Amino acid sequence: MRNLLLRPGAEELNYEIRGIVKKARQIESLGYGITWENIGDPIQKNNKIPLWMKEIVSDLVSQDKSYGYADSKGVLETREFLAELNNQKGGSQISAEDILFFNGLGDAIAKLYQFLIPTARIIGPSPAYSTHSSAEAAHANTSPITYKLDPDNQWLPDMEDLYNKVKYNPSIVGILIINPDNPTGMVYPREVLESFVDMAKEFKLLLIADEIYQNITYNGIEAVALSEVIGELPAISLKGISKEFPWPGSRCGWMEFYNRNASKEFSKLVQTLENAKMIEVCSTILPQLSIPKIMSHPLYRQYRKDANQKIGKRSQLMKEVLGDIQGIKFNPTQGAFYNTVVFDESYLRPDQYLPIEDSRIKALLEGWVQENEMPLDKRFVYYLLASTQICVVPISSFCSDLRGFRVTLLEEDEQLFRETFEKLGEAIRFYLSSSVKHALQEENV
Repeated sequence: MRNLLLRPGAEELNYEIRGIVKKARQIESLGYGITWENIGDPIQKNNKIPLWMKEIVSDLVSQDKSYGYADSKGVLETREFLAELNNQKGGSQISAEDILFFNGLGDAIAKLYQFLIPTARIIGPSPAYSTHSSAEAAHANTSPITYKLDPDNQWLPDMEDLYNKVKYNPSIVGILIINPDNPTGMVYPREVLESFVDMAKEFKLLLIADEIYQNITYNGIEAVALSEVIGELPAISLKGISKEFPWPGSRCGWMEFYNRNASKEFSKLVQTLENAKMIEVCSTILPQLSIPKIMSHPLYRQYRKDANQKIGKRSQLMKEVLGDIQGIKFNPTQGAFYNTVVFDESYLRPDQYLPIEDSRIKALLEGWVQENEMPLDKRFVYYLLASTQICVVPISSFCSDLRGFRVTLLEEDEQLFRETFEKLGEAIRFYLSSSVKHALQEENV
């Protein structure tokens, strides 16, 4: 090309969660079934949408209004319903005018970073969720800025690490919180959220909370919403129905703006986001229309309670299978439906392997592991895929210096769930005790 096409930072847009699929498809094309643990799609993992929910959507599809435009901000009745849900918590009060709909949270996140000046940085957690970290990095034309979540302290944030990074980096204008967290499954206690608020107050920062898993907690844990602790500070909550109903294909998410007039700069940002949505006309209307009808249905609360209990049971089962494996750090989850397993790095070496019988898969693997400076957890993920056909995601791809992998707690078939994680546990034990040198010695014998 006569000129450069890509802006600096664009190559930071990386999504290993789906990138690993390309390699899994290569194995699938050889006639093997893949166990998909790479992405949080409940539908893919045998989740059955209840009939009453389908009937609500079917009825909406039969109505002509479902085919038209909505208000640019979103369906007014839905925004009023959601504002009231927030206000019932007794914290920061909002109206329908403080809610803005997008075509999924990915769209919302992209728009948020699109209008920040390049020197304005949002610091987020590490391990990071790729949609956030990639968008922040691309916006800033450099690597994302992160604070540490500690696997030795139930994945709670290292507040000293965060404080020092905020204090000594004046370009940081906001803090991102993911609660419940993806990829770790950690839920922030109230006192930790209050510490974020205190820090935001001290340094005059914007708080952004991704709360899409807010209503997916279990085993006696409940999530505290940012609106309950934010006080009079400016903040944005990101929410959606992709995981909760679940309806990931709806691509329906929204922002809730708290205290939009608390800061002139924040007020201008909110207005800009609203103006940008007017240019697009509106977001998809059908899922918006469904929200108040589904969430106010008499069966909804029990449906969500039962679904959470099932995820909690799978969390306990995962702990039973993986919790005592030497060489890994395992924390039981409290919310969302992911778990991040971290290797004790003293157990990882570049000569470890898993047995692979099919020479065609072995040939594919040999090509995959030629990648320069490959993190050792990514190497394990490739071997795991090649040997067991279990597809997981390396934690090094979540903007983290830790080495491990993320799995889901979504498989509804309990026997299949147990079999998958027993197979995974066996693979971990074999891999950590193996070496290519030993394998060659066995082949010679």
